[in-house]
Amino acid sequence: MKFASHSVSKLKKYANNWLQIGLILTFVLTTSCSQQKHFITAISGAQIPISDTIKSDLKIEKYIKPFKDHIDQDLNKVLAHAPTTLDKSGKWQTTVGNLMADATMLYGNRIFKARTSKEIDIVLLNLGGIRSILPKGDVTTRTAFELMPFENKVIVAELPGEAIIEMIDYLISEKKAHPLSGMTFTITKDNRPQDIRIGGQPFDKGKTYNVATSDYLINGGDRMYFFGKSIKNSDIDYKLRAIMIDYFKDHSIIPTLTDIRINQE
Repeated sequence: MKFASHSVSKLKKYANNWLQIGLILTFVLTTSCSQQKHFITAISGAQIPISDTIKSDLKIEKYIKPFKDHIDQDLNKVLAHAPTTLDKSGKWQTTVGNLMADATMLYGNRIFKARTSKEIDIVLLNLGGIRSILPKGDVTTRTAFELMPFENKVIVAELPGEAIIEMIDYLISEKKAHPLSGMTFTITKDNRPQDIRIGGQPFDKGKTYNVATSDYLINGGDRMYFFGKSIKNSDIDYKLRAIMIDYFKDHSIIPTLTDIRINQE
């Protein structure tokens, strides 16, 4: 087939135009795809309550049963025996609070003293941190988890005397039986502290004292802002729950501690 010279010229022109159009479209499409981004435009959710109407999945139950049995075996292991129930009843101190504070003093001091050659002078915890009673009867690892389900660990704060005074004023104003060990004092009829003793010795406002507490309280939990005046904080890498478990392992009979730490006229 033969074409006239002008026809060949037109065909070349058309071919060149289509080639240019094709290149432009390819560039536009390529550019468009490379710049495409995805964004989250909406998030939706729904609450699905767990109730007796939801049937258990036997396959899942069968799968987790060995793990559950293993955990139950550890938690139900009897560590000690409690002749009486230790509870949270009491205005200024409680039997379960006294036990936890004294256990923290005893076991916390072993680590703190080994690391620093210093001793813990006072232990102050919070009543709300004790989540259960210690019932009469067998004491197990599960008991420790029920008493202290949180992962709180012990921090020792070096507090100046003025912060100790603030701590005492806080305890008087709160009127709660926060677990206390190492310190005693009397509240007068006009709500002032007197006969403050630390480790059995008269309180010296010019001294600094090592106060063991939880990492929750050291950060201002329960408005214990006096810990903010700490000169130095020492993390002894010891959880309160672990202290209770160690205490139970070493004390086959759990004592009932009823001694008075805060007295009121």
